[in-house]
Amino acid sequence: MISLDFNFNILTRDLSHYLENQVKVGLFGSGVGLSLVLGFSAAYTCYYLLSVAKKPQLISGGKKFCQFLREQCPVVSETYYPTFWCWESRIQTLLRPFVTAKPGVVYRNELIKAADGGQISLDWFDNDDSFSHPDPATRPTVLLLPGLTGTSRESYILHMVQQSRDLGYRWVVLDRDAGRGPTPRTYCAANTEDLETVIDHIQRAHEAAPIMAAGVSMGGMMLANYLGRKGRETCLKGVVVFSAGWDVFECTASLEKPLDRFLFNSYLTSCLQASVHRHRPVLEKCYDIDHVMKARTIREFDERFTSIMFGYPTNDDYYHDASPVHRLKSVQVPMLCLNAADDVFSPSHAIPVEAVKQNPNLALLITCHGGHIGFLEGLWPRQSTYMDRVFKQFAKAVIEQGSRLTDLS
Repeated sequence: MISLDFNFNILTRDLSHYLENQVKVGLFGSGVGLSLVLGFSAAYTCYYLLSVAKKPQLISGGKKFCQFLREQCPVVSETYYPTFWCWESRIQTLLRPFVTAKPGVVYRNELIKAADGGQISLDWFDNDDSFSHPDPATRPTVLLLPGLTGTSRESYILHMVQQSRDLGYRWVVLDRDAGRGPTPRTYCAANTEDLETVIDHIQRAHEAAPIMAAGVSMGGMMLANYLGRKGRETCLKGVVVFSAGWDVFECTASLEKPLDRFLFNSYLTSCLQASVHRHRPVLEKCYDIDHVMKARTIREFDERFTSIMFGYPTNDDYYHDASPVHRLKSVQVPMLCLNAADDVFSPSHAIPVEAVKQNPNLALLITCHGGHIGFLEGLWPRQSTYMDRVFKQFAKAVIEQGSRLTDLS
């Protein structure tokens, strides 16, 4: 562990002495250049260690859950050291898809029928070579839900799949990108009907196996809304949520700021429109797709498409219903939520700290940095992120020590 116990006055004095007295060359000499580099490096290191690398804040509505996490998931008490050359929120968010590796995974796809006649696509990895859980009947199952425009091939999904494989678990990814077959409907954070169908299907297929779930961004919002609606009437043993948007009004407002609109909003809107375009032959029978394709922001897209598709009188009604913050008090299953305070998709003032404090089944882990689904760490963050470590430790704790979580009140 790097010690931070030093005196800044001494550091500044020694650095100044070195710059002024030790380097006896001209302004443009190599010695001065080296001194400037060393001086900047020392100042940057000091700033990083004091202002960037910090322990996350762990908030829980009950002492039992908090103690369980500190004992079984040591990562929640460790200092998070973001990658020192890209700790800023937007840089972490933008670079994560490019710098993190994509482990090789061969899925088994399954199509199941939804209540309205549509098809839901599931990507499975059965992990038949599991050493710790050789019996498929009792092998733990992890359900993974990607973000707004994510698929089962996203690097953060593949990393969680790899973590589950190392633990010996089976996993399944709800692949929203595949569409819903012949019905003119997609997905939204407020509607959990398809998620309920998927969870019921997994339980029927593996009745003796424990099931937990992890959701990222909009996938996490869906899981939180699902738990809020179901209460104790679910087979899930635990849930972990990453970078969820808790108040959709605040999320969209944040993404409409000029820089964030340029960097994220316009791109995500175009991705949503591309998804609509892929299924245009089915969707244009019920919706004005030309009008949808002219949307320039996520809010405009939702006003013209999502809110209409799911039958909301106004887009504000949809945003209120989609915001998980309103249902947290009804969650009756242990749920750990990881958010970064600098996430522009889920601004810090909208993180539901007070709501979490009122429910003993909830725990909130807030890092100072990490961006949106970033959480990069290490000199070159190819193989693992802070988010991956949180997922692996919590998943193992829920599956192997879940009996301690049956009564958190």
